[in-house]
Amino acid sequence: MTKLLAVFVSILIAAIASSSNAFVVSPLNGVRSSGSELQMTVLTYNGKKVDFKAGSPLKNACAKLGVKPKYSCKKGDCGSCTISVAGNRIKACVGKVPPEPKLKSLQEKGLVVK
Repeated sequence: MTKLLAVFVSILIAAIASSSNAFVVSPLNGVRSSGSELQMTVLTYNGKKVDFKAGSPLKNACAKLGVKPKYSCKKGDCGSCTISVAGNRIKACVGKVPPEPKLKSLQEKGLVVK
């Protein structure tokens, strides 16, 4: 049994060694590898503009902007923490910062938080 295991391990090592790209990580097809892989979204509140990473927690973004939503359950059930981001109502306790808008004017001015 141990001899069979030793033969299997030696065949496995030989197969891995013969493959020259066994441990090389290649970029995914169709994915651009530009210098700006990190997408940032500009949020504005009372004239204050701050960049946030798209997908980061909205409650942290609200704290940095100075928005103070009312929290009750902190799970998203009650809806008391709902705020408006660019006209869309999002629950601040469980919501994420939306992705950067496609329009150039919104990219420069930022998404308005109310």
